[in-house]
Amino acid sequence: MNKSQPITEADLHAYADGHVDEIRRSDVEAWLEAHPERAAEIAGWVRQNEAIRALFVVGANEQPPTRLSPHALAEAARKQRTETWPRLAAAAVVILAMGGTLGWVSHGVISPAPTDADLLIDGAVAAHQLFVKEKRHAVEVAAVEEGHLVSWLSDRLQRPITPPDLAADGFTLVGGRLLPSYYEEGESNAAAQLMYENAAAERITVYITAAHEGDKPTYSAVKEGGVDAFYWSDDRITCTVVGTLADAEMKAVAKKIYQQLTLRPDGEPTHT
Repeated sequence: MNKSQPITEADLHAYADGHVDEIRRSDVEAWLEAHPERAAEIAGWVRQNEAIRALFVVGANEQPPTRLSPHALAEAARKQRTETWPRLAAAAVVILAMGGTLGWVSHGVISPAPTDADLLIDGAVAAHQLFVKEKRHAVEVAAVEEGHLVSWLSDRLQRPITPPDLAADGFTLVGGRLLPSYYEEGESNAAAQLMYENAAAERITVYITAAHEGDKPTYSAVKEGGVDAFYWSDDRITCTVVGTLADAEMKAVAKKIYQQLTLRPDGEPTHT
């Protein structure tokens, strides 16, 4: 038996994209088991790929925009980590010099704090699970007062919020509510939750916040306890679509919401 070739960065990208054969896949998976820090990173690439495939209308022979390719996004993330690490290392030295305990510093290095996207997804999923079970109090403002709901949420988020039209997918707007959202370091902000329901009484929620100034577009698709969450951010908003629909239906609805909230009718991104 020939000895396996070393795992390269190209192998990792191909694995995340689903473009490796079964033999090489086994080699990569064995390597990832021995390198858990990279395994976590590659898992993030896979989630990003899934979100991009779900949200963007890409034909069989087309590719997503170059700026949204997993390779480009991964390289941007790597560059950001490279630029950030010296500052973190310097901060660690200062903390140690001031008498901070090694255990606490190690905790921050070994278990990095969750990203803003992680926190927003967690908040969206928690809010979904809490309110979709409600009968009389599922929303604060019902769809019959949609005009008031739109103006209220738009004012609080300081972003124009128009509920997506999902009638073609069998969903009608139930209403919405205002919620808190939490970012890194405990920063609090307003979040809007819109709730939709179909004839089978299945519900999905759309959790929207104002984007941080200067944030780059981010995409993620996660599954937590049987709940699917599709997240994206642009220069205006962050949005997480949460539900428990069948996989194909969930992706179709998330794509429709993405198109209506972030794309113009001609398919080009909106800008502020």
